[in-house]
Amino acid sequence: MGRTGGPEAVCVGETMAVLAPADGAPADRGGDLAVGAGGAEANTAAGLAALGHRAAWVGRLGDDPFGRVVGAELRARGVDTSGVEVDPDRPTGVYLKDPAPAGSRVHYYRAGSAAAAMGPHTRLPGGARLVHASGITPALSPGCAALVDRLLAPDRPSGGPLVSFDVNHRPALWSAERAAPHLLRLAARADAVFVGADEAARLWGARGAEEVRGLLPGVPLLVVKDAEADAVCFSAEETVRVPALKTGVVEPVGAGDAFAAGFLSGLLRGLPVRDRLRLGHLMAAACLKAPGDTAPPPPKEVRDRLLAADEEAWRSAVL
Repeated sequence: MGRTGGPEAVCVGETMAVLAPADGAPADRGGDLAVGAGGAEANTAAGLAALGHRAAWVGRLGDDPFGRVVGAELRARGVDTSGVEVDPDRPTGVYLKDPAPAGSRVHYYRAGSAAAAMGPHTRLPGGARLVHASGITPALSPGCAALVDRLLAPDRPSGGPLVSFDVNHRPALWSAERAAPHLLRLAARADAVFVGADEAARLWGARGAEEVRGLLPGVPLLVVKDAEADAVCFSAEETVRVPALKTGVVEPVGAGDAFAAGFLSGLLRGLPVRDRLRLGHLMAAACLKAPGDTAPPPPKEVRDRLLAADEEAWRSAVL
C-alpha cells in the first residue's frame, strides 16, 4: 500500500507520555523508568500504519520535552502528526504504568493537559476514508465532548468518511453511572463500534453480545469483544463470530486498540467480516505478547496463512 497522498485514516484523541519500569517490574520497586508514548487513538493509528495504511493522529501536545518525545515516537511508528497542535501554555499529559500480566494499573497525570483544550474547532485533514475516536476523549473536558459530538453528529453529510468509535470506558475518568448514557448515545451514531463485553455489562447491564446488539440495533458494524474468548461482529447482512487466538500475556494494555487497528485495516482493504475479525485477533495477540502499548504485527506470511486457514486450523493456532 503506497504512502503518498493524505491519510486514509485519522485517529483523534489524547496521546500522553508513558512512564513504565524499564525491567517490567511493579513500579513501586523503584528502578529506571522508560519514557514512551501511549493513547488509545494513537495506538490504533500506529497499528494501521504498521499494516501499511496512511494513518494520522490528531491531538494536542504541550511545548515540552514529553510532547516532543510523543511526537517523535509516533512519527517513528509511521504515523502522520502534521495535524497535531502544540500548546505553549498547557503540559503534555503523563501516565505511569504499573505492569502485571493479570492487568496493569495505570496512574494518570493529565488534568489541565494540552489535549483537554481540544474542541469542535479542532481541524482534521481532509480526504480520509475513516475517522476513529473513542469514549476516552469526551471525558476529558466539555470541549473534548463537543469535539466527539461533532465527529459523530447525526446529521453529518453523507459521502464523508466512515466514523468508528471505541467505547473504551475509563472508570478513572468518569463513573459508569455518569458515562453510560453518553457513551451509548455516541455509539449509536457511529458507523462502526468496538465494545468489550465486560464494559458493556458494567455500563449498560448487557449480558452477552446479543443484548449489546439490542441496545445498538442501528449500528452498521458492531463488534463485541469477549477478551480471550471471541469477538462477534453484527451487521445488517450477517453475524460473524471468531474465536480469539491462543497466546501468552506479557502486558494487556493496548490490545484492544490493536484489535481495532486490525479490524479497521480489513475494512479499508475490503476484506470479508471474518477476516477483519481474524486480523483484529492477530494484532491483539501480538500486542499481548509485548511489554509496551503497541507491537509490530505478526509477519505477513503468518497473517496470510492464518487469514486463509480453515476453522479447525484457526482454532488450534497458537501465536
